[in-house]
Amino acid sequence: MDTIASFFSFITTPVSWVIVQFHTVYGAIFGPDTGWAWGLSIVSLVVLIRICLIPLFVKQIKSTRNMQVLQPKMKAIQERYKNDKQRQSEEMMKLYKETGTNPLSSCLPILAQSPFFFALYHVLSSIASGKTIGVINQSLLDSARQAHIFGAPLAAKFTDSADKVASLDATQISVRVVTAIMIVLMSASQFYTQRQLMTKNVDLTVKTPYMQQQKMLMYIFPVIFMVMGINFPVGVLVYWLTTNVWTMGQQMYVINQNPTPGSKAQDQYLQRLLKGITTHNEVRSKRRRNIVSAIVAKGPDRNDNERKFINSLSKSGLVAQADGTVIKGEALPEGESHATRRQQPKRQPKSKRHTGGGQQPASKTSGTKPSADAADAADAEPKTSLQKNDEPKDSQPKQPPRKNGSGGARAKAGARKGQQRPKHPTKK
Repeated sequence: MDTIASFFSFITTPVSWVIVQFHTVYGAIFGPDTGWAWGLSIVSLVVLIRICLIPLFVKQIKSTRNMQVLQPKMKAIQERYKNDKQRQSEEMMKLYKETGTNPLSSCLPILAQSPFFFALYHVLSSIASGKTIGVINQSLLDSARQAHIFGAPLAAKFTDSADKVASLDATQISVRVVTAIMIVLMSASQFYTQRQLMTKNVDLTVKTPYMQQQKMLMYIFPVIFMVMGINFPVGVLVYWLTTNVWTMGQQMYVINQNPTPGSKAQDQYLQRLLKGITTHNEVRSKRRRNIVSAIVAKGPDRNDNERKFINSLSKSGLVAQADGTVIKGEALPEGESHATRRQQPKRQPKSKRHTGGGQQPASKTSGTKPSADAADAADAEPKTSLQKNDEPKDSQPKQPPRKNGSGGARAKAGARKGQQRPKHPTKK
């Protein structure tokens, strides 16, 4: 660890300068030799670094969104080459190259802050050894060695001997208790952060290298922190615990406000959005209107969460528009949408169904349409029905037999219909 820290020694001077500046401010409030002054200086260093890393975090979010957009294509590649893992990997890499997507971009914030982490470790190790470093002179060195955080010196480690801890005016038990609690909290916060990302903000319908990477980090990072944490000074544990808490809070905000499409977090966000829209009968913010507009623009490409959102709006009597607003429409029953209702044919009256649709023959007089009076007269004519006629059977005029297409009389029962085949001249 000392070799790695010395490799990043070029940044120790800026890091020590930032700590000294914050210590000047907090020392005036809590006292220059207190653990609060030095501990809050380290916490402020973390906050400053993470604010500077926000552009990288935004890039990480965009890369994550690109991975989600590519998931249908990834799924197609997985199904096409499910028996050829090598070809599947080649096609995945080709897809990443064509779209400019980097599945390892989620590691950018960690890689970017690693120089500051090792520089801080080098500064605290020098304080524990009684050596000046960067802009920390002898007076500041003595002040830092006297600072205690919950009874543990700033530069003490879990593995330090009792004599070394006693030289820092502390006991070995207090140092190990404080460092053990901080190591557990650091590992637990790291595990919770990765688990929250895996369970709420990932579309589990498609297995991607990004998802496998996050699943691996969820178990590996806490173990690494627990193993290496016993060699970290208390000040470094404060640094890493603070950055884990910052990451957890930052991720919770992103998941709640900008969830991954198709994830559980998106379903929860759309449910909250639906509740707000149905309560006020409008979309009340520009950002939410942009989200509704994007869902409407997807059309048939919507995922299950987005289709559920649109159908729920329809059941509430609201219709989403292309500009992200909603208008009042007809409330639909359970399981029915506007699209399915429009596809259903119009039900005809019972009288028209009995008369074959109720269509009247067109008028033959000079190509004109039948008038309204003629239509009323046609409706007034008696319809053919199964009602019994009161007239005697003999009084009804006999109608001549209908002729078929061949000019002969109607075929008797059991005879073959249609034009008859002529008999052979020899057969009589």
